[in-house]
Amino acid sequence: MRAEWLNLNGEWDFKFDPGVSGYERNWEAGTSFDRKIVVPFCMESALGGIGHKDFMPAVWYRRTFSIPESWKGSRVLFHVGACDFFTRVFINGSFAGDHSGGYTPFSLDITSALRRGRNTVVIEARDDVRGGLQPAGKQCTAFASHGCSYTRTTGIWQTVWLEAVPKSHIAHFKVAADVDNMRVRITAFPGGDRAAGALEAAIFAGGKQVAVGKAAMSGAPASLSIAMPDAELWAPGRPFMYDLELRLVTRHGKDTVKSCFGMRKIHAEGRKLFLNNKPLYMRTVLDQGFYPDGIYTAPSESALIRDIKLSMDMGFNGARLHQKVFEPAFLHQADRMGYLVWGEAGNWGCDINQPLAAGNFVDEWMNILERDFNHPSIIGWCPLNETSGHQGAFPRWLHAHLYRLNKALDPDRPAIDSSGYMHYPGAGSDLYDVHNYSAPAELRREFAALKAGDWARAFKNNSQDIGYAGDKPYFVSEFGGIGWNPRSKGNDWGYGTRPSTEKEFVERYVKTVRTLLDNPAICGWCYTQLTDVEQEVNGLYYYDRGRKFSPAAARAIRDANMGKTKHLA
Repeated sequence: MRAEWLNLNGEWDFKFDPGVSGYERNWEAGTSFDRKIVVPFCMESALGGIGHKDFMPAVWYRRTFSIPESWKGSRVLFHVGACDFFTRVFINGSFAGDHSGGYTPFSLDITSALRRGRNTVVIEARDDVRGGLQPAGKQCTAFASHGCSYTRTTGIWQTVWLEAVPKSHIAHFKVAADVDNMRVRITAFPGGDRAAGALEAAIFAGGKQVAVGKAAMSGAPASLSIAMPDAELWAPGRPFMYDLELRLVTRHGKDTVKSCFGMRKIHAEGRKLFLNNKPLYMRTVLDQGFYPDGIYTAPSESALIRDIKLSMDMGFNGARLHQKVFEPAFLHQADRMGYLVWGEAGNWGCDINQPLAAGNFVDEWMNILERDFNHPSIIGWCPLNETSGHQGAFPRWLHAHLYRLNKALDPDRPAIDSSGYMHYPGAGSDLYDVHNYSAPAELRREFAALKAGDWARAFKNNSQDIGYAGDKPYFVSEFGGIGWNPRSKGNDWGYGTRPSTEKEFVERYVKTVRTLLDNPAICGWCYTQLTDVEQEVNGLYYYDRGRKFSPAAARAIRDANMGKTKHLA
């Protein structure tokens, strides 16, 4: 966060480009825009003001803005939080830059293209979820949503803003906590003209400065290792966050950036996960991150807070953020609220057997790891979901490549090569991950060998899988998915036979969860899912976040998740 910034969210001019011909017709230089849209909401959403849900291969945006007089002499950066999928930006008719990737942010230095007074920005966004070249997550490749594929998001879906920075500034930075030695390592990357200067860091707790550091910085990243001898550790129940102020001082002035971080350690050892060197049991829930009025975009930051609170109210201590890269605002609230999350990519729809698609995916995954590195709430990474089941024969080298890439860019967090279906020999994974939607009695039979320590017969999703050797944590990252919807109109679904009453649902839920809780060989689980999403009604809340269960039933679900013995009265 910097002090000088300008939010560009709000009403923009908007235009469909069904023939992807707008660039050929010089729309960036000026044309008639016949619609309005509210950014950062997509054209498919009600909150965007358009609600067009058919395929549109390209769309265009336009708005004007003025640079504050106080920014004179600064460089001006143009930021987009996320725009799906390929984006080109034009300032006053001149090309400013482009970006590939529907889930990751980008920034452009637009200083040289600016004028005094009013300026115009035009954005072209191209999006093709049917072509197989881009990650699309749960966005549907058919006209109508079906199964576990939902409404698409085209174009801008996260905040757009301007920022003033000195000619030499901090481009980005990484904070790595070393709990064992009670130190924090801060690495800052230079931006702009990279003049020689000094990097200073100040760390605060409750407004009081508790540590400082200083290093020279010139043209290359600079690192600080700062002692934190009496550090408060970050954990669920006590998510202590330190405030951080970084300053880069050069002949061009001072760049001041504020942020925050948590001191915590996460690692796998034997068949357990450890948080701050203490055993951690994951009671997590699958979160798709969809909203009925905003699709990919939450209507407000309070809605993000509400989703975390709804999960915690049901007794979960975290979530698997499923087939979508969640916005930084969500991760910030997870940090603040002590909510554990697994970071994931929206890899579905990307046919990585095609070289261009593989390049698009790997490049974006690296950007995801860079963007979200500093969040203590993220306890692990998983780039692929059910890969062998959804896209034929995935190249085995990609599993191994992604795992090694994860460990190179973030050696301190556990990584899973693929969630469910397949762990290839030699690919590498810090956890053994399975999906199982069986009913309670069958689930108990299937996990009996695991409980008995018969690793060779432990449940696995695929006959070609390497199998479980009892040498790493065993994670049931999808299970349950029990369909329940008193509002049902008959065109929805959930896993297994649908219960006929709320009481029957709760009894099945309790038995299912207890099957996993009673198995000491399992390090944690992830229930499908937090909310209904369109036609998929296996959520513990309705799609609009309304309460689906009576207070007594909700208490029974929470008690089951917490490992308590209380039954539904």
